[in-house]
Amino acid sequence: MQQVLKAKMTSTAAVSASHSRPKKRDVNGILVFDKPPGWTSNQALQKVKRLFGARKAGHTGSLDPLASGILTICFGQATKLSSYLLDADKLYVVTGKLGERTDTGDSDGAVTETSSVGELTRRQAEAVFAEFTGQIEQVPPMYSALKHKGRRLYELARSGVEVEREPRPVTIHELRLLSLAAAELSFVVRCSKGTYVRTLLEDIAEKLGTCGHVTGLRRTGAGPYGEDDMVTAGELKQKAAKGLEALDEVLRPADSVLPDWPAVRLTTDLTYYLRQGQPVVVPGAPTGGWVRLYGDDAGFLGVGEITPDRRIAPRRLFV
Repeated sequence: MQQVLKAKMTSTAAVSASHSRPKKRDVNGILVFDKPPGWTSNQALQKVKRLFGARKAGHTGSLDPLASGILTICFGQATKLSSYLLDADKLYVVTGKLGERTDTGDSDGAVTETSSVGELTRRQAEAVFAEFTGQIEQVPPMYSALKHKGRRLYELARSGVEVEREPRPVTIHELRLLSLAAAELSFVVRCSKGTYVRTLLEDIAEKLGTCGHVTGLRRTGAGPYGEDDMVTAGELKQKAAKGLEALDEVLRPADSVLPDWPAVRLTTDLTYYLRQGQPVVVPGAPTGGWVRLYGDDAGFLGVGEITPDRRIAPRRLFV
């Protein structure tokens, strides 16, 4: 009898708990979140997703816990465009300390090497910066999310294991010195995806005849988004206190990811055939490349690619 009562109580509690949980909802759009230092990118994602009550969301381009700044979070249908943000150039403001190397490449790690720092001039630093502008090769750090035989490099590093890593090409579009004083320097870097800023600073320090590590990192640009687009955690909480509608106001439309792509508008009939997966002919459309697609009565449909015979083939469509 006690077992039966216990089973009923457990079942009742489970049902009650399921009813008390807030329902997840379909949210669509992009949040340009200003990640505070100390949070991992996944922590930021989960907190934001919970605040919005969103069923589906993902971030594009991790930031180290030490770092702050733009973490773009895609909700719902907008996740179909996340790869374009992952591939986009990024802009950072970096602060580094010369004369000390750490095992992680930043101030969260333990000092593994010290070196004297000579009298450095701005001209010397800018000459070294010029060497790192353009396409360069980087050896990924052990404290990174890359995998080796199925395991993350940072997992191996924490176990005291170091493995050989192949150099990888990246592009540094802009590298501009902001300040150089004693053993500290700061600079702006605009770079391609896959660039490790910690490694960049270590390599610059080595060229300057010493060693170094990152002490501050802020992402101020990601693809089409900049500082003016960012929303802080505090601002989100203020909006949330007013209700979900107020919170949704901070989201940017999915097509804001691709502002420079040509826009093509389709008739109702062409929209129908495109949604069936069929390439369509649109008078006046571009003769090549990728395009944003819009329906007369359906808004943003997704993205398509111009085929060699000048039809538009659907590539990623929204439901």
